[in-house]
Amino acid sequence: MPKLSLGIPKGSLEETTAEMFAKAGYKVQISSRSYYPTIDDPEIECMLIRAQEMSRYVEEGVLDCGLTGRDWIEENGSDVVEVAELVYGKVGRKPLRWVLAVPEDSSIKGPKDLEGKRIATEVVGLTKKYLEKHKVKASVEFSWGATEVKPPRLADAIVEITETGSSLKANKLRIIDTLCESTTRFIANKATMKDKWKKAKIEKLAMLLKAVLAAEGKVGLMLNVQKKNLDKIIGKLPALERPTVSSLSEEGWCALNTIVDEHVVRDLIPALKAAGASGIVEYPLNKIVE
Repeated sequence: MPKLSLGIPKGSLEETTAEMFAKAGYKVQISSRSYYPTIDDPEIECMLIRAQEMSRYVEEGVLDCGLTGRDWIEENGSDVVEVAELVYGKVGRKPLRWVLAVPEDSSIKGPKDLEGKRIATEVVGLTKKYLEKHKVKASVEFSWGATEVKPPRLADAIVEITETGSSLKANKLRIIDTLCESTTRFIANKATMKDKWKKAKIEKLAMLLKAVLAAEGKVGLMLNVQKKNLDKIIGKLPALERPTVSSLSEEGWCALNTIVDEHVVRDLIPALKAAGASGIVEYPLNKIVE
């Protein structure tokens, strides 16, 4: 049986990734004692790999495909196929930012003030490109972690990734610039994508994962309405697409099925009821395939 080797990002995205795969229909079980998660698909074998390293192993063909940030693809200079963009993170669903940060009381106000300074970061390559862009010479040192605590004694500034900025604020740092934004990418090895079976398998995975993210924050609504009130009801529905309308066996009545943002439901359902809708049912969504 042919197998697809899939890299799961180890670390902050582990749990979120497993949850996303579960909604896509794949049960991924990650053990703290193993780097080889199990998955309920005999055609896939998983391996836990740090996001920082993922693109290198995919490029080299050690893995057929994997999930990692666009930032690490650029940092590693990896030549891989980007199959899909998947905007998800540990906390929310916004792109992550690599930012330049300094102590609150630092005299550094912008990139030009970095001349001759020391910068600590995990993304040495991205930081050097940023300095070159601004024609600034500074010392860039690789940080093995806990980068936020290095200024001001061990570094004048840092380039760090943030989703909310709360950790930087907690360490009394202020952001002075954004180097780049990054989202998670589903990537594949170039040779792998020339294999008909593996390419189809990867594209199926990508479709389902994108469908999971498309469904987030949305719910389905079913309701019954008299045909004489149909236009009034439709006018109140902020539908993803035009609602599906079908006739009921009872004369003069029809059923509507639609998708709406979850946050509007608390106000929408009473409004629909007041407009003459009945039998209103709200149901959760796992996927929306567009």
